[in-house]
Amino acid sequence: MSVTDTGALVTVVAALAILAGLAGVVVPGLPALPLCWGGVLVWAVFGGAGAGRWAVLAAATLVAVAGTVVKYLWPGRNLKRTGVPTSSLLAGGVLGLVGFFVIPVVGLVIGFVGGVWAAERLRLGDNRLAWPATVQALKAAGLSMLLEFAAGLVIAALWVAGLLLT
Repeated sequence: MSVTDTGALVTVVAALAILAGLAGVVVPGLPALPLCWGGVLVWAVFGGAGAGRWAVLAAATLVAVAGTVVKYLWPGRNLKRTGVPTSSLLAGGVLGLVGFFVIPVVGLVIGFVGGVWAAERLRLGDNRLAWPATVQALKAAGLSMLLEFAAGLVIAALWVAGLLLT
């Protein structure tokens, strides 16, 4: 690859953006699906004209939008059904973010679990009731991450198919 090879450079930048997006599912601060979609956008716009690239971008856009909507609606519906309030999730998110900086990487999980448990303990007043609510919140967070990662993988697969076919 030559330094002046624009097509190869665009492909590498797109690949790095997609990989960063996939990593963004577990790394706070990296917007996973927007990064994956942005990689495909860069590839479609700057990689050269062609209907195939625009079709891949259109498909990636649909997957990114659908993935974002489903990522919030499905776990949220499960939590609403089990009775875990949004305030408990917010407490878990805030303490998870604090924990990430206090204890790098694992502090995110520890802070999230601790925050949800503490909020539920205050709300319900009993340890035996707070822990099942915390487990439900963890399941919902895991489902949300799984859905986001699956959508990111579909976007990556669409891009690879477009790369091979165009």
